[in-house]
Amino acid sequence: MSDNMHEEAHTGPIKTPKQLFWVSMAAFVLPIFIIIGLVFYVTSANKLAPGATDTERAIAQRIQKVGTVEIRDANRPLASGQEVYTAQCAACHATGLAGAPKFEDAGAWGPRLASGFDALVHSSLAGKGGMAPQGGGNFSDLEIARAVAYMANAAGGKFDEPQAPAAEVGAEAASEATAAPAPAAAPTPAETVAAAAPAASEAAAAAPAAAPAAASASTAGKALYDSLCFTCHSTGVAGAPKLGDKAAWAPLLEPGFDHVLQVATTGKGAMPPKGGSTASDEDFRAAVQYMVDAAK
Repeated sequence: MSDNMHEEAHTGPIKTPKQLFWVSMAAFVLPIFIIIGLVFYVTSANKLAPGATDTERAIAQRIQKVGTVEIRDANRPLASGQEVYTAQCAACHATGLAGAPKFEDAGAWGPRLASGFDALVHSSLAGKGGMAPQGGGNFSDLEIARAVAYMANAAGGKFDEPQAPAAEVGAEAASEATAAPAPAAAPTPAETVAAAAPAASEAAAAAPAAAPAAASASTAGKALYDSLCFTCHSTGVAGAPKLGDKAAWAPLLEPGFDHVLQVATTGKGAMPPKGGSTASDEDFRAAVQYMVDAAK
C-alpha cells in the first residue's frame, strides 16, 4: 500500500496519451491563433474600404485638402501688445519654455534689448531658435511688433509701441483738410484794391504752404517703413541695404531716384514687388524717399 501511494505522489495531471495531445495543442497551436488575431486587428485600420482600389486611394490622397483660406476683417481694431502677448506669446514667455526669455526677467532680456527694437521684431517675425516665425499668424506684423514692445518694456526696455499707419495717415488727411483754404467769398471793393498788390507777395505766401505737404509725405513714408520695410532694411537681411548705411546705398543711388523707385516697385532678388506692400503708389514712393534721404 505504501508503494502505491509513493507512485501516485510522483505522477502529474497528464495520465494518458490523449491528455498529452490536447495539452500540446493548447501550448503551441493556440498562441499561434492568438498572434494571428492580433495582427489582423492591428492591420485592419489600413484596409481599403469595400469596393475601393489602390488607384482610388492614391487619387484621394493626391487631391486631399492641404490648406485653408482664411478671410480676415482688415478693419478690425488693432490689438494691443498685451492682448497679443496673452493670446500668443505667453505660452512660452510666461514660463521660459524652449529657452524663451521669461516675461519681466530683466537678466534674460538684457542682451536682447541691447540689439535694438528692430532686431527683436525681426527675430519674432522670422523665427529664432525654438520659436517659430510669428509673421502671418493670427496677428499682423504690426501687432506682433506691439507685443515685442510690451514684453521688452516689461523687462526694462524703453520702446514706443508702434502705432497703426492708417491712423497716422488719417490724422495727416485731417490736418491737410484743416489747412486747406476756405472758399473765397464775393470780393469787396477793399479786396479788389488788395488784389492789385505785387505778385511777389502772393509767392511769399504760397511758399510756406508747400512745407506741410512735404512733411506729410515724409511722415507717410516713415509710417510705411516702420510697418513693413524695417523688417529687412533695419538689419540688412537677405542683402537689403540697411537704413542710413551710406556705403551700401551709394551704388544704388548712382542711377538716380527714379531708378531706385523702379527697382523697388518691380522687386529685385529676395524682395518682392513693392516689398509685398499693398500701399498706394504715393505712400510707397514716400517710403522709398524716406530711406533714400536717410542714406544721403
